Amino acid sequence: MKFIYLLDILGTFAFAISGALVASDKKFDLFGVIIIAFVTAVGGGMLRDVLIDAHPINWIGDLNYLYTIFTAVVFTFLFKSKIAYLSKTMFLFDTIGLSVFTLLGLQKGLSFNLHPIIALIMGMISAVFGGVLRDVLTNKIPLIFQKEIYASACLAGGITYLILNYYNVTETIIFIISAIVIVFIRVISVKFHLQLPKIKDDLFTKS
Repeated sequence: MKFIYLLDILGTFAFAISGALVASDKKFDLFGVIIIAFVTAVGGGMLRDVLIDAHPINWIGDLNYLYTIFTAVVFTFLFKSKIAYLSKTMFLFDTIGLSVFTLLGLQKGLSFNLHPIIALIMGMISAVFGGVLRDVLTNKIPLIFQKEIYASACLAGGITYLILNYYNVTETIIFIISAIVIVFIRVISVKFHLQLPKIKDDLFTKS
């Protein structure tokens, strides 16, 4: 689990940087950048814990998350001009974080004896709602509502986890396979510009 925890920290770092970059582009001051980075990195997990009444809330019980966020903000200020060249690396970290957050959120939901479907939703919330909060606070349409297969990848990986768990597959193998499913779908969808179908304006227009 130490390896998974490391991935969790790396994902937090990547999410915090993405939040800091958006806030910086919006000309927020330092405090604003920190808040947006914080919300992006731990907002999903915090919302999940509030919904299932889990205490302590994720970042309150582990200060390493706060240290990671502050480090990400400093990193962004120091190397913002160079981060563009690391876009592929940051995308990889972001995708790994997405998969880890989904599965850890799902596991936590199951540990609270939630119905598997509700636990699956908790996993998705953990992974994507930090980005939703970031976009809302910076006056943008949330990414998951307009393009790219994002939340759907989380759901696919979560369903994979539940199926393998039902058949009593070893926990480590379940985690690895489910994470691979999320990463694979995310990478393929971005590489080939895959999107979910959109409702056209004239879909319900009578002829």
